[in-house]
Amino acid sequence: MSDEPQLIVGGAAGTGGPSGRGNSGGMSGKSRKGRKGRPRRTGWRRLIPTWRMVLGGFLLIVALVAGGLVTGYLLVDIPPANKAAIAQSNVFLYSDGSPLAREGKVNRENVQLSQVPKATQHAVLAAEDRDFYSESAINPVAMVRAGWNTATGKGKQSGSTITQQYVKNYYLDQEQTVTRKAKEFFIAIKLDREVSKDKILEGYLNTSYFGRNAYGIQAAAQAYYGKDIDQLDTAQSAYLATLLNAPSAYDVIAHPQNKRQAVARWNYVLDGMVKKGWLSRAERQEMTFPAPTAARAASGLSGQRGYLIEAVQDYLTSNGIIDEQTLARGGYRITTTIDPDRQDAFTEAVRDRLMSRLSKDRKVDSYVRAGGASIDPKTGEVVALYGGIDYTKQFVNNATRRDYQVGSTFKPFVFTSAVHHGATTQDGQTITPDTLYNGDNKREVIGRDGPTGYSPANEDDVDYGDIDVTTATDNSVNSVYAQMAEDVGPRKVKQTALDLGIPEKTPDLHASPSIALGPATASVLDMTEAYATLANHGRHGHYALVKEITKDGAQVTLPSRDTRQAIPRAAADSTTQVLQSVVDGGTGTAAQAAERPAAGKTGTAEEDKAAWFAGYTPDLATVVAVMGQDSNTGVQKPLYGATGLDRVNGGGYPAEIWAEYTGSALEGEAATEFDLRLEDGSGAPDDVPATPDTPTSPPPVVTTPPDTTPPDTSVPELPTDLPDLPTDIPTFDPPTGLPTGEPPVEDPGGGGEGDEGGGEEDPGGGQDDGGGG
Repeated sequence: MSDEPQLIVGGAAGTGGPSGRGNSGGMSGKSRKGRKGRPRRTGWRRLIPTWRMVLGGFLLIVALVAGGLVTGYLLVDIPPANKAAIAQSNVFLYSDGSPLAREGKVNRENVQLSQVPKATQHAVLAAEDRDFYSESAINPVAMVRAGWNTATGKGKQSGSTITQQYVKNYYLDQEQTVTRKAKEFFIAIKLDREVSKDKILEGYLNTSYFGRNAYGIQAAAQAYYGKDIDQLDTAQSAYLATLLNAPSAYDVIAHPQNKRQAVARWNYVLDGMVKKGWLSRAERQEMTFPAPTAARAASGLSGQRGYLIEAVQDYLTSNGIIDEQTLARGGYRITTTIDPDRQDAFTEAVRDRLMSRLSKDRKVDSYVRAGGASIDPKTGEVVALYGGIDYTKQFVNNATRRDYQVGSTFKPFVFTSAVHHGATTQDGQTITPDTLYNGDNKREVIGRDGPTGYSPANEDDVDYGDIDVTTATDNSVNSVYAQMAEDVGPRKVKQTALDLGIPEKTPDLHASPSIALGPATASVLDMTEAYATLANHGRHGHYALVKEITKDGAQVTLPSRDTRQAIPRAAADSTTQVLQSVVDGGTGTAAQAAERPAAGKTGTAEEDKAAWFAGYTPDLATVVAVMGQDSNTGVQKPLYGATGLDRVNGGGYPAEIWAEYTGSALEGEAATEFDLRLEDGSGAPDDVPATPDTPTSPPPVVTTPPDTTPPDTSVPELPTDLPDLPTDIPTFDPPTGLPTGEPPVEDPGGGGEGDEGGGEEDPGGGQDDGGGG
């Protein structure tokens, strides 16, 4: 009996006792039924990572990045100050290797942060890093934003904090490499942990470049305002802070055409100070832009040397060859394209033909300025550049400034465009040197749909009657060329000017019939490049001012200068043929003194504020301009009465300077004739009968400014089968950027961008243009 219970117990044990196999198996089966397992991933689902995989991958990446950051932080030490932070001199050479100038001596005077007014400190922070004291050394958000703006075409921007900029300036260099950026990243973090914010800001203020060869805020205060840093007011401090963004571009004395951008940046700085509570709104509203003083050049840059070096530096930085701060640090040996003999010849020609005739007894003579440039059309090299009487006395480079109207030196581009596009007159005649136009004074320009409302005056209000294009060019007849611009299409004329070499952003270069009279303010060097393209049979390549650059014996790569056929050769050569007539018997006869086959065009700006002569031989293209400007105010002044003459025009001193220089520059070289290939029908006529109204001698000299009476707006009778003028002609805002004290010049002619001209929006601008004679 004792065995039975054991069997029962054993049975129980057999199902749930120590062996547990039977019972365990039963419970396991129930467990599987009660709790379903995860279904197997099949098909495309197997390709999708699970959340465990994603989380694991993310944690792995975080661990790797963190490890990399820690490793970089431990491996990169704060180095000693970079020796390159102490700028060396740059050596400039003439094209033959002879010395031109040595420039780049360090202009720096370190100051303590306690010496810098709080307003100056706040202005710099408002300009460069408004959250400097509250942020870390690295601002990832700013870096991402800067990268995005650059990638999306909103402009190249810096995402660097002041700490990063100081590290770059003081410890590293300006190279844009991944290695340098990585070092900058870790050094900035370490520096931020080991050095106070005040010390970093002090170092930044002492190492930053402000232009005018001024390193540091103290040197900048002296360079721009002639005072120590502790004497600066808030407005002046904001201007110095503005310069940090683009030192050369925002120097409104050296580049008066950029004043609008500089003032906008200055306002941005002041508004930032108000936003941060560093300046009251009342104080802000009372401030006016504090124009800096003229630069005081080093004595080693006297004469033409300073102008040449400035032009070369602008060439290097604007073409992206060397950035401004790297160039300012020095150590470069730069061989320019300037020929020393031709440079001396240009200076001597200006002195002989113009400056020697000025008198201290005539106030107007104190306004006289001159600028010139000369290019070898075959190579595109600038062989001579005349910037002014002396760089230490007249700081602004008259050869590169863009604030004087080019006048009638623009007219050849209209004819070039006409030949290029096979343009016709209103009655369907192809435009050639022989084509007849009505040259009456204040003749209203006729568009394809009737009168445009634009009636330009000829010089001295002369009526010419029906004359051919060659005669109209000889006498610089405004009424003919304004009509021709309308016939060709102002937009096409503008494009031809761009193709020849006129910069697209030239102030007042607008597509309207008045474009022919030259309201655009291209520089002397710009115009020389365009005329060199005509001399080179329509082949264009951007001018060059540098032949070679080395640093520490290594060559610095220069951009390639490939030339292209910008306009057809026939268009360029036909223009040359017409411009030869200007020298042979038109307004440019003074150029004959060069005793070379020559082609050229005179020009006069509105109110005779500038007189031009642009011309070329087969071997040399040169442009000369005589300008009027008050040295004290910067205001452009008419040249009436200068040197004792009633007026100064392009056929006078500019053409005389051109002739003397060209003769000297080409002395010893055989004279060559122009090799012209012309379109059929563009040859000069054998016998062109003179009309009764065509003058047989140059227009008389007058002693009063040109007549500025309103144009005759009477509507002449027109054909009835002309096509409609487009009605969607856009308008434009005249650009600003003139020297301090000069009111903006309104576009003389206005008008739209349409090929058919300015229509009724062009009310006769440019009528005060003296005709360019």
